[in-house]
Amino acid sequence: MLDKRFIREHPDAVKDAVRVKGVDLDVDELLELDEATRKLQHEVDQGQARKKAFSRDFAKADEQRRAELRAENAELDEQLKQLRDALVDTGARLNDLLLITPNIPWDGAPIGPDESANVIIRTWGEPPEFGFPPLDHVELTARRGWAEFARARKVAGERAYALTGDLLMLERALHSYALELLISQGFTPISVPVLVKEAPLVGSGMFPKGREETYELPADDAFLAGTAEVALVGLHSDEILDKKRLPIRYAGISPCFRREIGSAGRDVRGLLRVHQFEKVEQFVVCEADVTESARWHAELLASAERILQDLGLHYEVVECATGDMGLGKFRMNDINTWFPSLGLLRETHSCSTLHDWQARRANLRYRDSDGRICFAHTLNNTAVATPRLLAALIENHQTKDHEVRIPAVLRPYLGNREIL
Repeated sequence: MLDKRFIREHPDAVKDAVRVKGVDLDVDELLELDEATRKLQHEVDQGQARKKAFSRDFAKADEQRRAELRAENAELDEQLKQLRDALVDTGARLNDLLLITPNIPWDGAPIGPDESANVIIRTWGEPPEFGFPPLDHVELTARRGWAEFARARKVAGERAYALTGDLLMLERALHSYALELLISQGFTPISVPVLVKEAPLVGSGMFPKGREETYELPADDAFLAGTAEVALVGLHSDEILDKKRLPIRYAGISPCFRREIGSAGRDVRGLLRVHQFEKVEQFVVCEADVTESARWHAELLASAERILQDLGLHYEVVECATGDMGLGKFRMNDINTWFPSLGLLRETHSCSTLHDWQARRANLRYRDSDGRICFAHTLNNTAVATPRLLAALIENHQTKDHEVRIPAVLRPYLGNREIL
């Protein structure tokens, strides 16, 4: 959410953000509602001041004047009721528009409608060269009995899966390795609720735009979160933190649930695009300083790159275009990892800086050195998300005997085995 004062003072910048991010929002309507809300609030404040004056006058008035004051007070009560009703209605409409008002993207973001406008800024490694016809991860897991697809679909429907045997243990190894790496960098490991209320979904920016992608449990007034970021933002909502606590760094681990409505026919084979997955998420709350945010963005991105390098996976880092980065993002870098079965790089990580856009929605604040209360900056990036990264790992490290070479960093979690 943007500061209303910023919108009033920089309407053209907001209109540009709306245009380049492809958001259906009339900024002029938002400004009109903002002005109307402020006017109504002023009238309510004046009416309340008159009510106080009535009380003072009533105490000093004679009986005849008191009768007149009672009539005037009743009329004022009715006026105030109408004003408050109008204020509630106008304020609600204004808030609806504020919730879909995009953050201002950084100057270096490519301008474009979607991921087709993303720009590659660096690559690491090369696609593996196989001296044999490589299998895709579905065929490989079938040969080894490492996953159940048909049986899992009997239980949970399309895009369901069940990992078995060594593949499950490899997934556990990936998450353990990622957590230990982040702990060594000063992150606090934390498991978070995946069953969440609506407020943290709004606070994190997942709602209202992402509602159709979210599983809802109406009987419990709850939802299944699509990322640990939702709970991690919500943990400190409505708090005023001491600056000494910053930065807060979490390595959040949780199952994640996404309906994936708009992905029909796209990367849906096997483990590539599923409804339920496991993720370790990097999350930072820092001071409201552009330089500090940029530093943490670089560090979160570097951690993800280190993980992929340690796993020996070819990848590219892209600068995401304005139309691909979402409402709240100031800057966003995706990392795309090589999948031999596709002959393509596919997204496995997404690193985002949101400045105070998220914190304003969640009312996440801190007290600075001068005693001022400020909205914090928030950032996030994937560390490990499986099973997609798991699919890349086994495809890239398969052998001609349909085994999988285990990267050295994962061997301590798998009995020091070198091959699965």
